[in-house]
Amino acid sequence: MGVMEKLDGLTSAGAREYLTFRLDQEEYGIDILKVQEIRGYEPPTRVADAPNFIKGVVNLRGTIVPIVDMRLKFNCANADYNTFTVVIVLNLRNRIVGIVVDSVSDVMELPPENLKPAPDLDSGIDSGAVLGLGSLGDRMLILLDIERLMSASDMGLVSASD
Repeated sequence: MGVMEKLDGLTSAGAREYLTFRLDQEEYGIDILKVQEIRGYEPPTRVADAPNFIKGVVNLRGTIVPIVDMRLKFNCANADYNTFTVVIVLNLRNRIVGIVVDSVSDVMELPPENLKPAPDLDSGIDSGAVLGLGSLGDRMLILLDIERLMSASDMGLVSASD
């Protein structure tokens, strides 16, 4: 699916709500409908031979949830754990996954006219997982297809066929 088709999918549905969060100096947005809850960070149980960005697993009310540190996944310079560090618990195709971020900002509603295609940049993010850029006032958000990002083959968390 090309950039314009992705944008058409975003803009045809009218205004959408995104949970915004920070990684290093950047602000990202993900579809609020994929978010199950937001929790404070607690050190997970390490899993042997997992990629470095998979911090381990936590037991969330009887469900074993893999925890992905998005700062390590996106090659951020530092990944300090402090009082602002949070885990966003996502429900992706009936699979629960937690992502560690520096902080959660707010929920932002973006009308279609505030969405722009993402420029083609060589970054640590699968270009297909970037839906586009959203702007509101002086804020610029990188809008992520979090489901596609979590189902990338290097993640091994959510299969595309689930």
